[in-house]
Amino acid sequence: MGVLVYILGLVVLWIVVSIPVYFAGKLVKKGNATFGEAMGATLGGVVVYYVVFFVASFALAAVNLPSAEVLALLLGFLAWLAVFRGSFHTSWLGAVGIVVLAWLILMAIDFVLVAAFGVRFPDFFPF
Repeated sequence: MGVLVYILGLVVLWIVVSIPVYFAGKLVKKGNATFGEAMGATLGGVVVYYVVFFVASFALAAVNLPSAEVLALLLGFLAWLAVFRGSFHTSWLGAVGIVVLAWLILMAIDFVLVAAFGVRFPDFFPF
């Protein structure tokens, strides 16, 4: 039963986090974005980021590169942007715009949830 609740919680979180991405995609693409694209970008971006990060960390550390983790983070971020770019069929700048707008929308939703109900998203903001 515990695993089922955990999986259900992850699916609900995935849907909720996809909502700001959907609205950001709508704004950047002038209305030509679907919720399916947002969900695909959200899930695919996370999976691709972690795969690229761990593979790059392992490969760069194997050659004894001092800044292996920093380079792996940058490669993971670029891969994550590439997923957003491909999911929304936009440019690199469009993908960055979707990410930034989605983050701002998510922060606004978080502030409203805190003010109205005293609940918040997990701490994943970079500040």
